[in-house]
Amino acid sequence: MSDIETLKKELPPFEIFDLIPQYAAAGQIDPEKIDLLKWAGVYPQRPQEDGYLMMRVKVPTAELHADALRVIAGISEDFGRGLLDVTDRQAFQFHWLRIGDIPEILNRLDTVGLHTRGACGDTVRAVIASPLAGLDAREKIDVRPLARSMEGTLSGNKDFEDLPRKFKISLTGAPELEGIHLINDIGFLAHDVEGPDGQKEVGFDVWVGGGLGAVAHLAQRLGVFITPGEVVEVGRAITAAYRDHGYRVNRKKSRLKYLIKDMGAEKFRELVETEYLGRPLRSGPPAPVARFGGSDVLGVNPQKDGLNYVVLTTTVGRIDPEKARKLADLAERYGNGFLRTTAFQNMMIPHVKTEHVDALVAELQALELAPKATLRGTTIACTGTQFCRLAQTETKARVAGMIDVLEPLHTDLDVPFVINLTGCSNACTRYQVADLGFMGALRGDEEVYNVHLAGSIGQAQRTGTKLKGIVPAERLTEYTDRVLRDFKANKAPGESFVEYADRLGHGHFTPDAVLGGHPELVGA
Repeated sequence: MSDIETLKKELPPFEIFDLIPQYAAAGQIDPEKIDLLKWAGVYPQRPQEDGYLMMRVKVPTAELHADALRVIAGISEDFGRGLLDVTDRQAFQFHWLRIGDIPEILNRLDTVGLHTRGACGDTVRAVIASPLAGLDAREKIDVRPLARSMEGTLSGNKDFEDLPRKFKISLTGAPELEGIHLINDIGFLAHDVEGPDGQKEVGFDVWVGGGLGAVAHLAQRLGVFITPGEVVEVGRAITAAYRDHGYRVNRKKSRLKYLIKDMGAEKFRELVETEYLGRPLRSGPPAPVARFGGSDVLGVNPQKDGLNYVVLTTTVGRIDPEKARKLADLAERYGNGFLRTTAFQNMMIPHVKTEHVDALVAELQALELAPKATLRGTTIACTGTQFCRLAQTETKARVAGMIDVLEPLHTDLDVPFVINLTGCSNACTRYQVADLGFMGALRGDEEVYNVHLAGSIGQAQRTGTKLKGIVPAERLTEYTDRVLRDFKANKAPGESFVEYADRLGHGHFTPDAVLGGHPELVGA
């Protein structure tokens, strides 16, 4: 077993919560137990020897009240140097924390129903629920009750505190609009089929074994159609099968995706049915596919009740406490006091009356959180070398600067264009499934980026092609701008970048091909 496997057997991981007050009082963490802090959503930030910590906070069902956002803002201000990130798993992340701060932070979160239990570690992470749940007329079912039940049953449960590796679950009620299931260990997609009596029946298509990291695997269908009442039971059974049969010797090959790769989805389904459910599951057809994987859900959108939900764009997920408080105020003034987080590091204010939309948009624009955006709303970046011990390149500031340049130049895009940038190979911001996916690396002391082209969690359902060559960090904006200009100048109306890249050939977009020849100024 690996060292972490030994540690998990010595101390049940969720018992770390009992030790946090002791560490806080002493002002230091037992170095032998520090890895278990992940189960409390806490882990060291770079450089580790300075003793500062990061913390992730779960947002169950991706929905929180304005008061909860104010508490989040206060924690960031009081303990985190005013830095706050919205993650691509719908959570919030703090930086610059000290171990002595953690008990007070946990107490504050508890007052508004938020927690960090299982936010990291080898356990069931935050259960991703569609941010459109209960709002969009195109959904088949509101998945929030199921997500709450799944979170309460699996996440933070001692039965699942010692999994081989992290485990991620997603639910969507509108598969035509979202494709996040492809990169989760379990993805539940609601759709309807015609029953024996000719009536439409709503249930779920189930996908397993998605995960990116240095070696990417997209999820595979189990080939089943399950009722809403079976979702939590099936989720529990799949998780238990992974707990008992997943690999534990090599942590680099411990995710469910490796078990599915070796066993195959069909045999894994048989294992789940035979050993964990005690009955066969009903077979069924695949759910519909989202053409753009959810990246096109931006701006102002009609709700099924005649109101509107407004998706506002952060810039690579970063937001300060003052803006967070103002967002809370806007949610109360124009909505029903609730906000939501998305898997694209953005946020949403739902339940806005049509006559109030323009006023809300104007106020969001004044906060530089405008919902009317193109690249800003579809570009995500990880923590990078600013805080992450594994990263090799800077990310958020670099990408924010790039978007500030490119956003006003490309407002005329007629389809979404996804840019995902990660500071190392671990794919925390899914570089393998973007139109342009950039993976940070070092060439000597120089920061550079590998390019993964035309991946998609939308209609194409594929990982991108790793191109030959690299893009120097100082030419990242130039490279991206040239690709976008080429795309806009030569694409057919409505043609996606994936379709365009396939039509031209991926070699057309290598760094040498794009950056070679006569230099031009970005924006010229």
